[in-house]
Amino acid sequence: MRKTKIKLIRIGMSTSDIASGAADTHHALQNYIQHRGLDIPILQTGSLGACHREPLVEIVTDEQSYLYGPITAERVRPILNQHLGSGERGISPEWVVSQYSDRRDYPFLQKQVRVTTQLCGLINPFSLDDYLAHDGYKAWERALTLAPSEVVEMVKASKLRGRGGAGYPTGNKWGYIASKNITPKYFICNADEGDPGAFMDRAMIEGDPHRLLEGMLIAGYATGATRGYIYIRAEYPLAVRALRHAIRQIEERGLLGPNAFGQGKPYDIIIKEGAGAFVCGEETALMHSIEGLRGVPSMRPPYPAERGLWGYPSNINNVETLCSIPTILLKGPEWFASIGTAKSGGTKAFALAGSIRKSGLVEVPLGTSLHELIFDMAGGCADGHTLKGIQLGGPSGGCIPAHLLDLPIDYEELSATGAIMGSGGMIAIDDTTSMVAFARYFLNFTQEESCGKCVPCRVGTRKMLNILDKILAHKATSADLDRLRGLCHTVGKASLCGLGQTAPNPVLTTLRYFEEEYLALLN
Repeated sequence: MRKTKIKLIRIGMSTSDIASGAADTHHALQNYIQHRGLDIPILQTGSLGACHREPLVEIVTDEQSYLYGPITAERVRPILNQHLGSGERGISPEWVVSQYSDRRDYPFLQKQVRVTTQLCGLINPFSLDDYLAHDGYKAWERALTLAPSEVVEMVKASKLRGRGGAGYPTGNKWGYIASKNITPKYFICNADEGDPGAFMDRAMIEGDPHRLLEGMLIAGYATGATRGYIYIRAEYPLAVRALRHAIRQIEERGLLGPNAFGQGKPYDIIIKEGAGAFVCGEETALMHSIEGLRGVPSMRPPYPAERGLWGYPSNINNVETLCSIPTILLKGPEWFASIGTAKSGGTKAFALAGSIRKSGLVEVPLGTSLHELIFDMAGGCADGHTLKGIQLGGPSGGCIPAHLLDLPIDYEELSATGAIMGSGGMIAIDDTTSMVAFARYFLNFTQEESCGKCVPCRVGTRKMLNILDKILAHKATSADLDRLRGLCHTVGKASLCGLGQTAPNPVLTTLRYFEEEYLALLN
């Protein structure tokens, strides 16, 4: 094989890449290199996050890195010919994403601070050696030099808050279950990503499964857990395959099993595939599903840390929370806390969808303004439309109008608007969208996903939906609008779990900020 000035080719082979045609592009790359008799390795990676430009192909030389997209199979030949100096000049400028390793010429990528996603799009997610070559499991090694209580204190000092939606301080949760002198104890990762338009967990697991497992190992050690569970929806087959492969790899290295901590302490990580029920994102429903029961919530207290999985103390964090842990131990809690806000440390990943020019996954420091994220990074609304608002937090969240986009991304600031941070789904809404129909879409989703256990959610969401249908049909009166508001407050206060308690949020926030659209539809 002949040597070339191309050192390496990377191609994203995540679910979103494959949906964009990456399999054909990868096949074309292989055929070209084989036909020319070249010695160029092709590295299959997860998603870099720039879904709007996929399939992405990166050409790495000794001097520079060039990122191209979208690269169809037909575009492979002219790109490689030009880099190999064949004299052909067939690259269109519109294929070029970035010509610099630091991506300074592409704001969508350059303005991010990648912590949980730093290796996504860089390494082969099925290679443990790739992960180890980028400081993989060094945080785990450091954790073992500390007492479990010291690890808990580091997490507390980092100001890491749960990235699953509620924003509860992670270190406090760990400290509470660590104080329980009961065996067994369980540590659960909630990877049941159910919000429409959300794909943060999927991208992180597909691109870097070992980071999640390292976070699970550290969490198990710090809290004294004897077994870990990753609850992930079966609709993520590539993520499930990556996790299973990664678990086998670290089992072979002795990081899991009867001597997982190198101290004769057992620790296993079990994957539980869920059927895709939105309600199983709620902690008690999730645990029931792991136990083989119907995924319905239970009254709290007792909370999982007191009486969780099979009646034993259990802790639940989501994927992004656990993927933050290795960096906290390697770079220190002070560093992590410094890139957030006064109350919330670190970064937050968002899945940008809807009427947006540059859709994809971004990771930014907490405190970044919504305006910077939507306009400076994602390029604003698509097709020349005007931004009307953004939906944050999925069906459990709320709609923030465009005039509030200078708000910083922060748990308290967003909560004051009626929205929530949520797990990170963010949908841009343009001026062609009816906000009443938009609210109905999310309410219909939660109504269909209601487990039906409690009356306020089961019946209340249906009655709310009926009123919205009546409004959209121009058959409602102001009395119906008053009844809708009353139902929202009743369902929110009386429902058993978070699904019902937050189901009215899309309706309440659109009523708050876009009431004129409701009034215009009244009879």
